[in-house]
Amino acid sequence: MPKLRLSLAAYSFRSFFKYQKTSVREVADRPMDLFKFIDFCADHGCEGTELTSYFFRHNITPKYLADLRRHAFLRGVDISGTAVGNNFSLPKGPQRDAQIAYVKQWIDHAALLGAPHIRVFAGREAKGVDRKQADQWAIDCLRDCCDYAGKRGIFLGIENHDSIGSAKTLIEFVEAVNHPWFAVNLDSGNFRTADPYADFAAAASYAVNVQLKVELRIGNEKKEADLKRFADLLRKANYQGYVVLEYEAATDPHKAVPPLLKELQGILA
Repeated sequence: MPKLRLSLAAYSFRSFFKYQKTSVREVADRPMDLFKFIDFCADHGCEGTELTSYFFRHNITPKYLADLRRHAFLRGVDISGTAVGNNFSLPKGPQRDAQIAYVKQWIDHAALLGAPHIRVFAGREAKGVDRKQADQWAIDCLRDCCDYAGKRGIFLGIENHDSIGSAKTLIEFVEAVNHPWFAVNLDSGNFRTADPYADFAAAASYAVNVQLKVELRIGNEKKEADLKRFADLLRKANYQGYVVLEYEAATDPHKAVPPLLKELQGILA
């Protein structure tokens, strides 16, 4: 039976981190940093920890990355990956160059962390830009970054996010980039179709990382996700790797996440 390994995304505790993508804030109630988050993952039986890039301190140094890697190792968890918030749907120019440099910098960071995977986006096109043109821009950027990532042994996984709302579009991106270090970061909650389970199943064989949400949006309605059904679809696709809980529901994650992890441990076993 394919091995499914449990990880947890730092994004699940996004409201409790001092460092955000472009700001620093004071958190009075149970402040979290990445070292404490690694501890949370270890204390709750996770095999992995996904360290979302947004919550790293802003003056990242090799020592800081090494300290995180050391801490995770001593707590017995893998750094299963990280995630960036890039936009590659841009024409050639300084903005696009900056986005490519940003992703390449995180490829270097991931290598120092020992993280084998980075979640990336295609991004959003500017108003008035043809989506097909924007897709080609994104494909060009992704090929460039994949060449760089491959030299560091890092997978880039594109998420069904922004312009990518269906398995069809997701698979088209993978086939267009056509790179050995490029695949899918499969997010169960981000398909904007009538049957998200069918799209999830269609894309599962292209995945190198999976993020599970506890809620689905079908039309204008939120519905509780069937986590076991998603796990069964992954096994059917012979997916072998990390299944990352990315908690985005309204309940306090300190209360909601531990029982969800326990449930997933049983489902993934």
